[in-house]
Amino acid sequence: MQKKWVRVVFRRRVFVILILLVQIFFWIYLVAGTTRISRYVDWALTILSILVCLYITGKREKPAYKLTWIFIILMVPLFGGILYIIFYTQSSPRKLRRLIAADNQKCRPLYSLPGDALPILEAGREDCLPQVRYLQTHAGFPVYVHTQTEYFPSGEAFFERALRELEKAERYVFLEFFILRQGVMLDPIIEILEKKARQGVDVRLIYDDLGCFMSLPPDYRQQLRRRGIKCIVFNPFTPLLSSLQNNRDHRKILSIDGKVAFTGGINLADEYINAYERFGHWKDTAIMLEGEAAWSLTLIFLQMWNLEQKQKDDYRAFYPWKDKPCGISSDGYVQPYADSPIDEENVGENVYIQIINNAKNYVYINTPYLVVDENLTSALTLAAKSGVDVRIITPYRWDKKIVHMTTRSYYHQLVSAGVKVYEYSSGFNHSKTFVSDDKVATVGTTNLDFRSLYLHFECGVWLYKNQAVQKIKEDFLKTIPISHQITRENCAENAFLRIVQNILRLFAPLM
Repeated sequence: MQKKWVRVVFRRRVFVILILLVQIFFWIYLVAGTTRISRYVDWALTILSILVCLYITGKREKPAYKLTWIFIILMVPLFGGILYIIFYTQSSPRKLRRLIAADNQKCRPLYSLPGDALPILEAGREDCLPQVRYLQTHAGFPVYVHTQTEYFPSGEAFFERALRELEKAERYVFLEFFILRQGVMLDPIIEILEKKARQGVDVRLIYDDLGCFMSLPPDYRQQLRRRGIKCIVFNPFTPLLSSLQNNRDHRKILSIDGKVAFTGGINLADEYINAYERFGHWKDTAIMLEGEAAWSLTLIFLQMWNLEQKQKDDYRAFYPWKDKPCGISSDGYVQPYADSPIDEENVGENVYIQIINNAKNYVYINTPYLVVDENLTSALTLAAKSGVDVRIITPYRWDKKIVHMTTRSYYHQLVSAGVKVYEYSSGFNHSKTFVSDDKVATVGTTNLDFRSLYLHFECGVWLYKNQAVQKIKEDFLKTIPISHQITRENCAENAFLRIVQNILRLFAPLM
């Protein structure tokens, strides 16, 4: 049966690729022809490319994106301009932007239903106030107390705890993941979800279509619905050149009754719990919130769910403490946040930059990819030059060769500035964590690359003076001995490789 759906999926993917190739070859034929019409098309497209370049230079956008697109247009002036227009001047993103903006405005007061903890931090004149104020007053994600945090240094630890918490669900279970793959990890979770659905629990699942491009049968959504599990496939992949295909749902959220919620780097596939070896040992992390802050991740899920629904939910109906306040004792301060590629606010990047800029003693970073723009590069190098102990762990074993080569292209500049860069020797480090000065940390889904920082829907949890902060630091320090440090000698690659890396960095915004 499995072989059958693999063949069906393969045929579907091949069909999509063929449709895309037909579109590309049509444009090549139109431009490369020798007829009078072709010459007119050439002139029109050349003029269009010039106008597009002028438009790009004046646009409010990351300089790296501007440079990449102008370079592409200079390389292929006939195709470059029209390609940019196809990707960036569509009506659907504008419509989606309006929907998200309206829903965010509606949700803002609902995030604060558990109360406002910002005055507590202001009264204590805490160092973290600029970070908290930015996320609460500008991005719209409040800071919470009355929340217990638990950090999981591996997919195995997360999986074991998630199964136990799922069994306790009484009202609803919401799941949102980038990748699902049937097997040792996903199958037991689906069995619990089916059982809970039969008990009357509201069970909902969102998964990204491109993230599951080759891992699920085409009718998997229908299979889940037959088992009582409501399901949405986010942004179905279509064989059309469209910028919307870049906007993937990279979030990982598991919310149970709005009282317990998980997020982090872990998807629901066997490699994340090392039941299946892929790129060596898979190192990943997650965080569990129990208490008020779990409500924030619940709302983040509901907003994504309602983008796809004609009949909108009454968000207040899901609030778990309508009758009595949350009784969970406080474990520091917790501030979940989300990031969207549809607005102009790079929340995930801003959280990272503020942690780096505010570090006084150290900042330790886990990331599977290190493909960053000038803002993050400047923040990292300035912190290191200012005497802050900046350490970054990336993978030694790679999942994407080109991205890994691009990651390594940044090593020389960082190491020369005093940043300590390590590669996880045992396999693939998929963790996305920051920790600084024994006070501040974040665990989430955002990688240090252009795609994750600017093109994907992401989420994370900012932590201040929680027990989890020390656990994140300890986990990082335990990973150092099983990683090897990159030295200046390691960065002294041959001239040809350096040229290749510079070319890859030029196209980094499109990776």
